[in-house]
Amino acid sequence: MTRRTFSFTATAAATAFAAPPKSQMGVATTCYLSYWKPRDADLFLDHCQALGAAGVQSALPKEPAKFRARCEQAGMYYEAMLGLSTDAETMRRQMRMAKEAGALAGRVGCLSGRRYETFDTLDKWKAFVADSRAKVALAAKVAGEEKFTLALENHKDWTLEEMVALMKEFSGEYFGMLLDTGNNISLLDDPHEFCEQLAPYATSTHLKDMAWQPHPQGFEMSEMVFGEGQLDMPRIINAIRKARPKTKMTLEMITRNPLLVTCNTEKFWLTMGGRSGLPLAKTMKMVYTDKPRQPLPRMDHLDDGQKLRLEDDNVKWCLNVARERYGL
Repeated sequence: MTRRTFSFTATAAATAFAAPPKSQMGVATTCYLSYWKPRDADLFLDHCQALGAAGVQSALPKEPAKFRARCEQAGMYYEAMLGLSTDAETMRRQMRMAKEAGALAGRVGCLSGRRYETFDTLDKWKAFVADSRAKVALAAKVAGEEKFTLALENHKDWTLEEMVALMKEFSGEYFGMLLDTGNNISLLDDPHEFCEQLAPYATSTHLKDMAWQPHPQGFEMSEMVFGEGQLDMPRIINAIRKARPKTKMTLEMITRNPLLVTCNTEKFWLTMGGRSGLPLAKTMKMVYTDKPRQPLPRMDHLDDGQKLRLEDDNVKWCLNVARERYGL
């Protein structure tokens, strides 16, 4: 049964002229990074409240105290999106603004792009690692001093082994990770193994379902609406709940063309050091044996209005499925 034919008939009938049922899952602004690209935290909060979301993950608001009051009045949680820095006062200022806004945690990341696309030499990767470690060490230190929780996202930069090592070295009461449930497929990590090993460190989340298909250079992968991907989302959600029952579940459903993972090319392996070929073999076996029910979605044939509507429809769909099927 596909998204085009499946419907929540009873729920739709009950809510046709009312606000949608309240979800236990929040929504990240990155759900809309392709087309809407919201930058105003207050406007985003309004939108997500109308969707019935439990909370939002967004950039810092312009007026933190007023934003906190609005979240509290709406009964919604807030997680901030922050940046890493080599300057302690910059980190401290961000954290204090986030606390004033009522943030439960602050998402940070080392890399904005993808490891296998960003770096074309091993030396450049090593320089990034050294810089990132210094920033992570400082962030963990300041977070402890400010008693504010930071969550480092696995953003197509660190492999499973590298992320585990970072967490073992730097995690603590106020420093953990934002566990993205799909990103590390691109680094050839088993998604369920990745989530289960790192769930104990998850102080924040990006929940997403994924699908993949072969490509001559490796494979393509896409975020999919819940229920149409190939991840076992109940298994992943239960692993996080068991390890970190207080961690908020936040949706990151990105509507876009498939991403190409060029693991059959030399450049992909330039930064992988001495990693064995076993992850590649296991991933490509998964790609060729666990096939999607239909080709991965592409946006090129849609006009701008259709893209905007689809982006929002995908978020609504995921909120509904999460509530009806996953207890969120």
